[in-house]
Amino acid sequence: MTRNPSQGPERRAAVETKVFAAVEALLAQGMSYTEISVQRIISEADIARSTFYVHFRDKTDLLSRLAGTIRRTLFGLSDWKPPAGPEGLIEAFERVIAYHREHYDVLSAMAEVAAYDPTVRDFYTSNLEEFDARTRKSLADEQRAGLVPAGLDPTAASRIIVWGGEQAIAHHIRVDDGSGDAALARELSLIWWHGAYRRGTE
Repeated sequence: MTRNPSQGPERRAAVETKVFAAVEALLAQGMSYTEISVQRIISEADIARSTFYVHFRDKTDLLSRLAGTIRRTLFGLSDWKPPAGPEGLIEAFERVIAYHREHYDVLSAMAEVAAYDPTVRDFYTSNLEEFDARTRKSLADEQRAGLVPAGLDPTAASRIIVWGGEQAIAHHIRVDDGSGDAALARELSLIWWHGAYRRGTE
C-alpha cells in the first residue's frame, strides 16, 4: 500500500510549525489563550479546519504540545553539572532566561490554562517535576561525595531552588525590560551554588 506523503512526518511537522507560529502571533497581540478560538488559529495559520483536527484533538492538546516543545528545549538549556562551577551555572541561567523571555506568551498561557484545566496542569507541573528530580539527584550525589554538608536536605533544597527559581524568572520577565536579565542569572546562580551546592559548614 502506498502511503500518502501529505500525511507523513514532514507534512505533520509543517502543519505544527504553522499552527504553533499562529498561536504565538495571536498571544503576542495581547489575547489570552481562552479568548483565542480555533477559527482564529486556523485563519492565522491559513489551514483548513479539517487539517487542524487531523493534527490536534483540541486547543488543550495544541497548547500542551506547543508548550512541550518549549519546555523540552528549556530542559536542555538548563543542563549543568557541578564541575562547571558557578560560572557555568550563570551561563545556563542566561540561556534559560533568554529563551523564557522569547516564549513568555506561550508559557504564560500555559500557566493561565493550568489554573482551570487539570490536563494542562498535570502537563505543566510534570516538566518542573522532572527538573526537580534531576536537581535533587545531583544534590544527593554531591552530598555522598562529601561536597555538600550532611545537614542539607536534597529534597527540600531542590524544591526551593527549582520551583522558587521558576517563579522568580516568570515574575522578572513580567516586570523587567531585559536590562536586568544578567543580574538575575547571576543572583540565581549564586543562590544555587552557595545556598545548596557549596553551602558552608553547618
